[in-house]
This record gives sequence, C-alpha cells and structure tokens, in this order.
Amino acid sequence: MSKIPRNFKLLEELEKGEKGLGAESISYGLSNQDDITMTYWNGTILGPPHSTHENRIYSLQIVCDKTYPDKPPQVSFVSRINLPCVDETGKVVVDRFDTLQNWKRVYTMETVLLELRKNMAAPANKKLQQPPEGSTY
Repeated sequence: MSKIPRNFKLLEELEKGEKGLGAESISYGLSNQDDITMTYWNGTILGPPHSTHENRIYSLQIVCDKTYPDKPPQVSFVSRINLPCVDETGKVVVDRFDTLQNWKRVYTMETVLLELRKNMAAPANKKLQQPPEGSTY
C-alpha cells in the first residue's frame, strides 16, 4: 500500500474542514490561508451536551509539522479548560491522551477534535469545575 504524501493528506483535510463535511460539533481550518506549508491550524469544539461544557465553544491551535501524519499534531487549547489530558499552558499532553499517544497515520485532525470532545463528555470529566467562560491561556 502506498503512503499518501503529507501535503495531499493535509489538502484533503483542509477541503473537508472548509466545506464542513465532517462532524457538526467540531471545525478546523488553516490559521493563515497563505500558509503554503499547511502547518498552522485553528480548531473549534462545541461543548458536549449534559456536561459542564454545554453551550461553550472551545478554540484550539493545531500544529502539523513536517512529521505529520507519521507523528501526531501538537494540539493546544486557546480557551481555558480543565481536563486531565491538558496541562497548565493549554497543551494536550501526548502521554495523557490516548489518541495522540497511540497515533495512527490514518488519524486526522478531525479524529483528534472528536476524541477530545468525547473525553470532555466522559463520566469522569463531564462534571469537572471549569474556568470562567471566555478565559484563555
């Protein structure tokens, strides 16, 4: 099986993200449309219902360096959040987040955002006290 080059994979993800073809609870796209290396991305997660995150919108930064998709992207929350997999600077810690820790080349930014949202809704996390809405790192 041949390996899809990084840029082709990122172009596919960009198209899916821009056209809103993925899940309605998340979105993602380039931070700067002129970024021809497609390295810097913004992501958004709508807080899952029936949790302390309900009706909140979380902003994230995603960095897909030259090792992506062989290695996971670097993901950080811009919006403050209290989750076990997020450190005090907003960075999603690889060792504490299964999707990044057990990264597979077939995963995408959509996979990461959906898994983070699922993590927010997990029974152990959905009632965690959250920072004031609108606060950032």
